[in-house]
Amino acid sequence: MIDLDDTDRRILRALVADATQSAGAVGRALGLSQPATWRRINRMQDAGVLTGRRVEIDLEKAGFGVTVFLGVKLATKGRVSLEDFERAVSAIPEVQAVHHVLGLYDYRLRVVARDISDFERVLRRRIMTLPGVGDVEANVLLSEERLPGPIG
Repeated sequence: MIDLDDTDRRILRALVADATQSAGAVGRALGLSQPATWRRINRMQDAGVLTGRRVEIDLEKAGFGVTVFLGVKLATKGRVSLEDFERAVSAIPEVQAVHHVLGLYDYRLRVVARDISDFERVLRRRIMTLPGVGDVEANVLLSEERLPGPIG
């Protein structure tokens, strides 16, 4: 963990808004030189604060109009290892995120599908056939607001 000052946080906010910006562009927007900005970005990358740049895909425009959050409770925790379940569920392309959680369910999955019937196919043929799957609860995403997080 490194100490982040106000300038580091401003750089992070700028990169969260648009990760494709060069160090020069970020520096100009914040009143910093390109070398100073680059050194700070490089230091945060070396410390693991910045772990990469991501492309955001508009799933609906890409043909995936339905997002469902699934709560999955494993039926036989002793007979199926968590690693086996995680490996199997991670191999399903429609599963976008796998979270091991505390609470009523063992896992929360973010699943995308073309439509509800496509989701039903993914659920019945892929997810429900995984080793150890017991109870499943589905919550269909109606809308989503992106929040800036603790840096923003």
